[in-house]
Amino acid sequence: MVGKGVVMMFSYRLVRLIETHADALAGGLEERVQTNSQVAHFRKIPAHELKERVYEIYRHLGEWLLGKNELDIEQRYREIGSRRARQMVPLSEVIQAIVLTKENLWDFLKSEAVVDRAIEIMGELELLQMLEMFFDRAIYYAAVGYEEQLARTPAEAQGVRAV
Repeated sequence: MVGKGVVMMFSYRLVRLIETHADALAGGLEERVQTNSQVAHFRKIPAHELKERVYEIYRHLGEWLLGKNELDIEQRYREIGSRRARQMVPLSEVIQAIVLTKENLWDFLKSEAVVDRAIEIMGELELLQMLEMFFDRAIYYAAVGYEEQLARTPAEAQGVRAV
C-alpha cells in the first residue's frame, strides 16, 4: 500500500507544475474562449480581465485546493457570477467558461505529466478529485451570484417585459 504522504507529495508536484505554467495555461484558455462559439458573450469582456482571473486560479491552485475553505470559494465565485450577470453574459456561458477552464487544465496535465508508477496514479487521482470538487463548487457559486444579481436587477434591465 502506498502511503498518503507519498501521494500528497506527488499531488503537490503536479500542483506546482500547474502553478509554474499559469501564464501559459491562462493564455491557452483565452485562445479557447476566442474560438469557442459556446462562450461568444465572453468575447465582449476585455481579454485581460478573463486572463487575469484565470491566471489567479492557476497560479494559486495549491492555495485554492488546500488552503481555502468553502466560504472562500463561495465568495469568489458569487462575485464572478454577479459580475458576469452585470455584463449580460448568459449563465450557460458562465458555466461553460468554468468547464473550459477545467478542460484546459486536464489537457495540460495530459500533455505534461507522465504517469508510469502506481504512486503517481494514486496522486493524480487524488488531485483530480480535489480539482473536480473545486470546479463543481465554482460552478455552483457562480450560478448563485449570477441569480442574486438578476434578483437585484429590475426585470426591464434583464430584457424581460412585465406581462
